[in-house]
Order: sequence, then structure tokens, then C-alpha cells
Amino acid sequence: MIKATPFDFPYDGRLVPANTALLVIDLQEDFLSTSGYFARKGYDPAPLRAILPTVNRLIAAARSAGLTVIHTRQGYRGDMADMTPYERWRRKRAGLEGTDVLLRSGPGFQIVADIEVAPHDIIVDKTCNSAFIYTDFELVLRARGITHLMFTGCTTDVCVHTTLREACDRNFQCLTIADACASGDRQAHEAALHMVTVEDGVFGALTESGAVLEALAWLGAKVG
Repeated sequence: MIKATPFDFPYDGRLVPANTALLVIDLQEDFLSTSGYFARKGYDPAPLRAILPTVNRLIAAARSAGLTVIHTRQGYRGDMADMTPYERWRRKRAGLEGTDVLLRSGPGFQIVADIEVAPHDIIVDKTCNSAFIYTDFELVLRARGITHLMFTGCTTDVCVHTTLREACDRNFQCLTIADACASGDRQAHEAALHMVTVEDGVFGALTESGAVLEALAWLGAKVG
């Protein structure tokens, strides 16, 4: 089991690699670069970039242990046919009109080069904060028999937390890895992590990468 708060993960002590996925949420240029959406909104992407080494260690350990690695990317179609009038209004208000920021046709849509995406990794493209909305994410999880999810990525308070909440409602067993998630707003980041643990783990369990790496190393040794 993985040492976590308010309970160790998974609750029944059955951590099975084939049934577990490591989620790497939205580590894209548009969020982590100094010219992308996040920076344009006045946020410092440095805290997001700071988690990349930790996420890479988790990815490597997950692969060695036989877990599925799933990356998500957020952005609209290049022709913006999937963008509602409200979303177009928000885009204009954010100063993004006429740019390719947060469009799948733009370079910022791509996952940052610091993160190695293996050919057998799964990539889920989304337009909403949740990876479940208007995507085949849940279908992929169900088809592969995945029941346990470990969360990394950005931002803790928006896309990570929105996907986490929906995963819990769908009865997936969820573990948020605190030092592998980040936000440009420290208060929002800390509040989002705290919310995982309230009501005795209403959104699953919370841990640090060290505990996960220790468990994955043990699983990897068994696989080897």
C-alpha cells in the first residue's frame, strides 16, 4: 500500500499494476511556457515547470511497474467549430482572439519536450477542464480494466481537481500526488489539496511522490 492521508492507498491494499494508471494532466507548452495562455493571464508558470522532474520520475517508475501512463491535452479545434459563443467571448476577453493559443493547431497545444511521451502511452485530447467531458477517456479506462488512478499535472485547482472529482463520482479509486501537481496560484493549489482529504477522503487520498516511488519500485521488482 502507499502511505497517504487520510487513508493508505488503495483502501483494500490491492494495488494491481494492470488496473492502475498514472495521469499526467495538461503539461503543455500553453500552460508551462512564458508565452502561452497561463503567462498571458499574468500567472507565473515557474511552479508548473518545477514539478517536471518529479513527474518524469513517476512516469519512469510507473512504466517499470507495468502501469498505464495517460497524458491529457487541453485545446479547441483549429477551426474553433467546437467553441460556443460564451467560450469565444471568454477567449476574446482573455486577449487570445487571433492567436493560436489553446488551439490544437498551435504549437502550444503540444506536451512540453521535458516530458517523454512513449509510443505506448495514451493521449486524451479535451476541450473542457475535465478529461471525462466529450472525450473517450472513460471508455479507454473501462476497456483496459483500469480502476485506480494516480493524479499529476496542472493545474491542481482546475483541470486536475475537476477530473479528480468526476473520477470519484464514477467510482474510480483516486490518489493525488501533491508534489507532482501545481498551480500558478499557491492558495488555490493548497486549498485544492486540502479538499482531497476532507470528510475522511471525499476525493480519495493524498500523498507525496516519495511514497508512490517506493511502492512502484517494489512492484517493478516483482514485475522484473
